[in-house]
Amino acid sequence: MEITITAKIKINPTSEQMDLLRTTLDAYRSGCNFVSALVFDTKQLAQAKLHKMTYKSLRSLFSLRSQMAQSVMKTVIARYQSLKGNGHDWTKVQFKKPQYDLVWNRDYSLTKGLFSINTLRGRVKVPFETKGMEQYFDGTWSFGTAKLANKYGKFFLHIPMTKKIPEASEQDICQVVGVDMGMNFVAVSYDSQGKTLFFNGRSIKDKRSKYKHMRKQLQQLGTASARRKLKRVGQRENRWMADVNHRVSKALIERYGANTLFVVEDLTGVRNATERVRIKDRYETVSWAFYQLRTMLEYKAQMNGSKVIAVDPRYTSQTCPKCGHTKKANRNKKKHTFSCKACGYTSNDDRIGAINLQRKGIEYIAEVTAQA
Repeated sequence: MEITITAKIKINPTSEQMDLLRTTLDAYRSGCNFVSALVFDTKQLAQAKLHKMTYKSLRSLFSLRSQMAQSVMKTVIARYQSLKGNGHDWTKVQFKKPQYDLVWNRDYSLTKGLFSINTLRGRVKVPFETKGMEQYFDGTWSFGTAKLANKYGKFFLHIPMTKKIPEASEQDICQVVGVDMGMNFVAVSYDSQGKTLFFNGRSIKDKRSKYKHMRKQLQQLGTASARRKLKRVGQRENRWMADVNHRVSKALIERYGANTLFVVEDLTGVRNATERVRIKDRYETVSWAFYQLRTMLEYKAQMNGSKVIAVDPRYTSQTCPKCGHTKKANRNKKKHTFSCKACGYTSNDDRIGAINLQRKGIEYIAEVTAQA
């Protein structure tokens, strides 16, 4: 199977190269807006016809090189196709941020340890930082169409890296780990040795409440500067959430290693389920990126010879792992405790969920083995 990961590579151009890259980014964005206005008016998404309509103008008006002009058309077409595919109304796409899509071995390549990047005035060769990214340059990964980004005066290449890896086989699984995701604990894992690992979510919950309060204040102001800050706050919060999920998923992989089956809850539709909670608690409950954590765990597991499956989450925190008694009253959500009304077994409710997920994983392995 193939796995694709976007690597964020920092490049270190000289001051002269930085000016040239900025000029190229601005020209590329202007070209995208030019083509976008035409697509919006004509609804033409066929590249061959767009080429006849825009190619000469892109070369003469914006000084774009031949390959850049082709990339501009593809970038605009992809954005409008995404608009249609997601069921949105036909609206004019605006390219507000400077951007540049680079095709591997046409717009950028690796030459003697330097990135060779195509600009309006030919190629420039720039050094880059590999700290934490060494694995992507070992010759086993293929490079895709990258995006050149300029943030806070620094330049980055966002490169899709693709690699073929063997899929983990159920016959090679050595242990099964149930992973329960929630708010009080971001994740709780229970393994085949009967050990439990908690990832505390209290500080995360408190920080999200601060973000919520900040959002409310900015929304009440309603000024243009408040709206701009609201957008920046949202982006900052999303980056922080992604970082938390990266660290949790990485910790799980490092703890349990290869040949592990991770069992998580299929939380599709969690938004509909949690919108019944009190309004004042709804933001923290609904908006946490559970699916993002799951996808991060999936690709990290694949890279390390392990596997992730998602199972039905119903009753996982209400079923007693000792006697099998299932009842809603077994779980106290407010106190985050579990107490079986039949046998009296007590524990943390998230730990109970992880135990039951782990057992579902054992059942899954038994079924697959029996079929084989």
